[in-house]
Amino acid sequence: MKHISNQIPFLRRYARALTGSQSTGDAYAAAVLEAMIADPATVPDPASARLEMFRMFHGIWHSSGAPVSEEEQGKAAKAQAHLARLTVNSREALLLFAMEDFNVEQVAHILESSVEEASELIRIGQQELAEAARGSVMIIEDEPIIAADLEHIVSDAGHRVFGVAQTHDEAIEIASGEKPDLILADIRLADESSGIDAVNDLLSTHGDIPVIFITAYPERLLTGEKPEPAFLITKPFRAEQVLSSISQAMFFASTEVLSEGT
Repeated sequence: MKHISNQIPFLRRYARALTGSQSTGDAYAAAVLEAMIADPATVPDPASARLEMFRMFHGIWHSSGAPVSEEEQGKAAKAQAHLARLTVNSREALLLFAMEDFNVEQVAHILESSVEEASELIRIGQQELAEAARGSVMIIEDEPIIAADLEHIVSDAGHRVFGVAQTHDEAIEIASGEKPDLILADIRLADESSGIDAVNDLLSTHGDIPVIFITAYPERLLTGEKPEPAFLITKPFRAEQVLSSISQAMFFASTEVLSEGT
C-alpha cells in the first residue's frame, strides 16, 4: 500500500517533534501501522490517507496519556517537563498546522475538536511557545534570498541572528568563539559542502545545540536507519513552520549527531 508507506516518514517526523525522541516517536508511528494490520477496515483510502493516519495517531497518543520522552536529562528534561504543562492540545495543534501544513479544519478533524477550538489552540500554542523561547539563531543557507527571508523571520520574532554562513568553512569561522542557541541549516551548501557536516563539526566543538534542518527532500533523512533530526522543515517553507520549529527546538535543546543521508 504505497499511499500508506508514503506518509510514514512525515508521521514519524511529527511524532518525534511531539515526543522529543526518535525512539518514542517511532513507537507511536509503528502503533498506527499495527492498528491498521489488526483491523484492515481502518486502512484509509489514498485520498484521505494522510489525514486519517494522523487522526489514528492522535487516538493512540491520547489514549496513552500523551507522554513526552523520559529519555532526556538536564536542560532537555526540564524542557520536556515544561512542554507537558502547556495547554492541552495546543502544541499538537500548532505542530499540525505549522509543521505538517494541515489547515484549521483538518487540525480539528485530527484532534476531534471543533474548528473554533482548533483555531484557538493554534493561537494559544503560538503564544505560549513564543513567550517561552528566545535566543540567538545561526543560519547556514547558501541561497541569499532564502537566507534573507530566514533572517527576517528570526529577527521579527524577537530572536537574535547569530550569523549567516553560506558554506561549511564560513559556519565554523562564525561560531569559532561564542556558540549560538540554535542552528538553522540547509542540507546542501554553495560550495557543495554539507550542512550536516557543518552542524556535526559545530556540535563536536560546542556540545549540544538544538538544530533545525531545511531540505527539499525530507524523506531522504527520515528513513529510520540512523539518528534523525528532531526538526526538519521542507522547502518551500512558511514563516509559521520556521517559528514553530524554533520554539520547539529551543525547548527540547537536544540534537543527535547525524550521518550524511544522501
